[in-house]
Amino acid sequence: MSAPTLDQFQQQVSELLLRHRSLLDVLSKYGQSGASVNRAVAKSVTECGCIELNAKRQEFTDEINLEQAKNTLHYHVSGELCEHCRDAIKSELGRNLFYMSAMCNLLDIQLDDVVTQESDKCSTLGLFNLT
Repeated sequence: MSAPTLDQFQQQVSELLLRHRSLLDVLSKYGQSGASVNRAVAKSVTECGCIELNAKRQEFTDEINLEQAKNTLHYHVSGELCEHCRDAIKSELGRNLFYMSAMCNLLDIQLDDVVTQESDKCSTLGLFNLT
């Protein structure tokens, strides 16, 4: 069985969304699901400990070019997500994607178009993409 396309997923969300047909409801659920993603990531650090954060100022000087900077900047994360935390985060990301798709449906926007537009922007701007 192949993975569903974004269009198929968006159609599935449209068929399943019953309770939250109001744009305001979907906006609040989308915000709440984003917070749940953040919480799941934080719990993988603070409760499980499978990953650790060591955040500090990024050292970026004018003497190095952008490609070198890309290779020297740090992610601030060490370790790997355990299976439990990975599943929890994937679940929360899925719920977030569900409400993003619902918002697209209510605003008559194709999620596939959003991804294509953002990908084109990333391709065009390359390292200058400031997102």
